[in-house]
Amino acid sequence: MISILTPRYYFADDFRPFYPYFLSQPHTERVFQKGDYLWRPGQPHDRIHYFISGNAVHFAEHETGRRRIISFHGPGTVFPGYHTADFRIELSLTTAALSPIHVLEFTIPQFQAMFEASPALSECVINWYARYVNRFLFETIHQEFNSSQVKLCNLLYLLTANQPSGSCQPSSSGLTSGCGLPSDYGRPSCSGRPSDSGQPSDSGLTIGMTQEDLADILGISRVQITRELTKLRNLGILSTARGKLTVTDLAALTALCMGETV
Repeated sequence: MISILTPRYYFADDFRPFYPYFLSQPHTERVFQKGDYLWRPGQPHDRIHYFISGNAVHFAEHETGRRRIISFHGPGTVFPGYHTADFRIELSLTTAALSPIHVLEFTIPQFQAMFEASPALSECVINWYARYVNRFLFETIHQEFNSSQVKLCNLLYLLTANQPSGSCQPSSSGLTSGCGLPSDYGRPSCSGRPSDSGQPSDSGLTIGMTQEDLADILGISRVQITRELTKLRNLGILSTARGKLTVTDLAALTALCMGETV
């Protein structure tokens, strides 16, 4: 049976099998502290990082001052993705550490040498980009036309489903306790575990994100987010607390999602 992948907002573990290979190649080890930028805002990136530990948020800041969260990145992934083109839009993109991040840093030529020498790595890079593009196609083709409620339910479902083994999802406000990380950095605890198919296996899934985070991901107002969360809370689908929410009725949440999501 073919496993159909669903969109994801959190990328981790994609390149973990290549960690020994990365270690054997020319690189620089670096540590970014919470709040550090992985490259200077407004500048093209010229380094590629393999995340050993820690989490980062990738976002764009519009000239109006609004922020749009694009994706989160954690242990076992490579970011930014490898390519040799220069895109103007990248000057508007920023990546910041949500916690201390330990990385292997490669120059573009260093990663290019590995890409060309390893067919397995090349395939992994292409598949990673396919997953990344899929996330944008999902928003363009489906989320764009959904109501605020459906958009939010789709996002909450995908966030509960996308919890890589051995790690949890990040929050742009820091990391919650657990997962071997300090308690003052916020990230959802993995109260529920996803099944091998990538679908949540039970309820009680906690997502460590603020209402502002959810609004910044979906590109809708915080007022709308608050209104929709109140509706879901009144339906008994979730509970909320400061900086986090917990899905308490996964089946009911799933029923409100569109078919492309579940």
